Amino acid sequence: MRKTSNKMWVAVAGAASIAMLATACSSGDGDSSDDESTASNKPVTLTIATFNDFGYSDELFAEYTKAHPNVTVKQTKAAKSEDAHTNLVTKLGAGGEGLADIEAIEIDWLPELRQAPDEFVDLADPSVEGRWSDAVVGNATLDDGKLIGYGTDTGPEAICYRQDLLKAAGLPSDPEAVAAAVGTWDDYFALGTKFVAASDSAWFDSGVATYQGMINQVKAAYENPKDGTPTNLKDNAEIKKLYDKVTSPEVQALSAKLDQWSPDWDAAFQSNGFATMLCPSWMTGPIEERAGGVTGWNIANAFPGGGGNWGGSYLTVPASGKHTAEAKELAAWLTSPEIQTKAFIKTGNFPSQLEAQKSDEVQSAKAPFFNDAPKGAIFTDRIAAIDVIPFKGPNYFKVHQTVQDGIKRVEYENVDPAASWQTTLSDFSALGL
Repeated sequence: MRKTSNKMWVAVAGAASIAMLATACSSGDGDSSDDESTASNKPVTLTIATFNDFGYSDELFAEYTKAHPNVTVKQTKAAKSEDAHTNLVTKLGAGGEGLADIEAIEIDWLPELRQAPDEFVDLADPSVEGRWSDAVVGNATLDDGKLIGYGTDTGPEAICYRQDLLKAAGLPSDPEAVAAAVGTWDDYFALGTKFVAASDSAWFDSGVATYQGMINQVKAAYENPKDGTPTNLKDNAEIKKLYDKVTSPEVQALSAKLDQWSPDWDAAFQSNGFATMLCPSWMTGPIEERAGGVTGWNIANAFPGGGGNWGGSYLTVPASGKHTAEAKELAAWLTSPEIQTKAFIKTGNFPSQLEAQKSDEVQSAKAPFFNDAPKGAIFTDRIAAIDVIPFKGPNYFKVHQTVQDGIKRVEYENVDPAASWQTTLSDFSALGL
């Protein structure tokens, strides 16, 4: 048995009003009697916890179990990444008890998770060398060389939009014209102002989501890249400028004010609730799922401000699992170029594997639901347009959530932006960073 380092998890879970243990014991890095250093042929059930839609279907798992008849795979899927994050850090704080054999994580969580290296199995293996870019591998590699995550996808951003609604409003509606009209954030909001003046629909779905796209273009949003120390929000002029923009009356007038992944957001896809949304590649799947039967969606090969990346995920293997060797083998298979290509074709999760990105199957892929938009070519271009890789240190997720909460108060509770910002500053201080 070993002690886990729980200081960080106590702080996170405490904010969620979850009681935590100060220290806890877990089975360790494969010290369970059921675990072996290499995968065995014993009957095992592997659990995998994901969120949103990673493109991992029952049919895909059946393909794996056909080749591994001793393995049964069970997937649990959280509706929101925030729910998955809370579940992960809470159970890590309790020594890992109750975690899945494979836990999916977002890239933004990695700086936080790097502080608990003993909680994850080392996934470094000669068989996966060269699978990803140095940046993708580096995000999940600790100072001692331990690799704690296999990259699944990445999130280059475009604009998904209702071509029919823009046309009805008398605005540019074909993909090339829309791309030319949204080159900057001011352009995007100006086009939105024209749209809402001629339509009953909102311009975009969520100010919180719009802020996410803007913050992904900031090199050092909340922390000093030199040492990771948080920047006091009170002195963070760049963040305040973005907050003021998103919560301004002019921009709020363009928003449907919907909380992404909520029932109201789901329903808005069927009721012409909004005309555009920021669209990382993985978002095309959820749009199609919710907008089934709506024929006007398309994708513009552009993003305000140039380029941006929203998301991108990894698979980790918690050290507390009883079948870590088998879990590592499954995680490696799920993140192989072949399987991630299948996930992209199914759900739009653009693969982070170099071989998959260059494949003819990915490059030539189209999105039938989005008027046959050439999604492979579009998101390849969107990756090339990214010229800012934001620094995200150990406190990024907590500070970012605090700012987002401030925007939510304005959007969902009609709180005055200045008053909500003061609450945000108080909440930041309460983090004790």
